[in-house]
Amino acid sequence: MDWTHYRFLSEWPLPAPPAAVLAALERAEDYPRWWPQVRTVTRLDDATGVITIRSRLPYAMTFTARSVRRDAAAGVLEIAMSGDIDGWARWTVTPAGPGSLAHYEQVVEVNKPLLRRLAVPGRPLFRANHRLMMRAGRRGLVAYLGTV
Repeated sequence: MDWTHYRFLSEWPLPAPPAAVLAALERAEDYPRWWPQVRTVTRLDDATGVITIRSRLPYAMTFTARSVRRDAAAGVLEIAMSGDIDGWARWTVTPAGPGSLAHYEQVVEVNKPLLRRLAVPGRPLFRANHRLMMRAGRRGLVAYLGTV
């Protein structure tokens, strides 16, 4: 097993129509307004930006995100990531009752030296850290969707 390889899956039931959710998720530069663990987003061009995240554990991760797929009809947004983490992440937003279901999938390899050194003993903590970040992101997006 490669202890520096991660696959994360999350599902966010949201009380807004898919188009509104997708529009919010497309505006990565707004993430720090509603997602506390997304510390900064610096847009480099229409398809690329540099993102710094930090959750509960005392380390930040910075990576370049490049849009590789934007398909509003299918409700899909996908990015490629490079930097402290390499890999990809994808949002798929579908109708669910009166709202939406945002399905998040991320497959990454960790490059940050400290996290690589602590890969085996730290893995359960790193996964829990990610779950906390995603939980806070969902709460923040629900509140943000209520204000836009």
